[in-house]
Amino acid sequence: MQYNWQHSNWKKFLFDDSVIDSLCMDFALETGELKGLVDSLSTEIQQETILQFMIFEAIKTSEIEGEFFSRQDVMSSIKKNLGIGATFGQIRDKNAQGIGKLMVTVRNSYAAKLTEFSIKEWHTILMEFSKRINPGEYRIGEEPMQIVSGRFGKEIIHFEAPPSNQVPVEMKNFIDWYTNFEVKPTDIKSALIKTSISHLYFESIHPFEDGNDRIGRAIAEKCLSESLNRPVLMSISSTIEQDKKRYYESLQQAQRTLEITDWIFYFSTLILESQKNAKETVLFTLNKTKFIDRFKNQMNERQSKAVLKMFENGIAGFEGGMTAIKYVAITKTSRATATRDLQDLTEKSVLIPKGEGRSRGYDLNLLL
Repeated sequence: MQYNWQHSNWKKFLFDDSVIDSLCMDFALETGELKGLVDSLSTEIQQETILQFMIFEAIKTSEIEGEFFSRQDVMSSIKKNLGIGATFGQIRDKNAQGIGKLMVTVRNSYAAKLTEFSIKEWHTILMEFSKRINPGEYRIGEEPMQIVSGRFGKEIIHFEAPPSNQVPVEMKNFIDWYTNFEVKPTDIKSALIKTSISHLYFESIHPFEDGNDRIGRAIAEKCLSESLNRPVLMSISSTIEQDKKRYYESLQQAQRTLEITDWIFYFSTLILESQKNAKETVLFTLNKTKFIDRFKNQMNERQSKAVLKMFENGIAGFEGGMTAIKYVAITKTSRATATRDLQDLTEKSVLIPKGEGRSRGYDLNLLL
């Protein structure tokens, strides 16, 4: 089997850009609506919205790789690096601190020139607390870098990256390609094409021992933001995570050829879906603000704390709804007080009860 990097002219990708003509119009409409919606928000709500997107992306880009961080750790890391608030929660998981800092760094440097140094810096931030690899250093050694699945002895090799001794040259060529691919801010088609190829190109080199996929998604976000001349508000990883199998299949197929029309269409569609999801998230944040403003004077401190906790998971919702047991754990109160507080919130139409007896739970009444 021959992989893309084994072709003598492998930087010269082939594709039919007409496959995304109608998609470009949809993206222009979606990104325009989202920008208008965000611009209409107050500074405080804008900040909250941006924070939520970075949290989503940090958590989901890690979950794709099988790493699960607490939302609180990620949020504390991002807030710390953004300088939001006077105090920050203790970050128990150091790796969560790294992914949080990476999100902020990539967003803040969207307009800066992409270089090998900046990519290595991102990797250092991401893998700072890893004990298995050297953060910020390209892989070395004779062992091939392979993407493998299946049990020992019956492994299936999905992709093999260039040998380690070729990585420095390949990364220099990648940066040259990226720099020379200029995009005007109004040229959405070129922005989508460059973003799609930059992710595929970097993933095909796979320059680090670990963290390549997370860095690759960060490059896609940076490329799209730089091309559109503004930080994008979306979580590409959240959309990938909804159908990881299709993502990996599409990537592997694209890594076996220089004809990547299917990949351009797939990844551009992924970006469009991410933008649509972003609009829903912004509307959710806006509804959350209206909801809190409406009921804040009708709730005591315990109730407010519990309701805000229910909002933390965004559109996905508070899994399983609120229960008396969860309420006790969140507010550190007694079971009897929890029951009274929940009944009071129900009577005020803040919560909607579901189930009976011990299985009784409560959802936020967002239909107001």
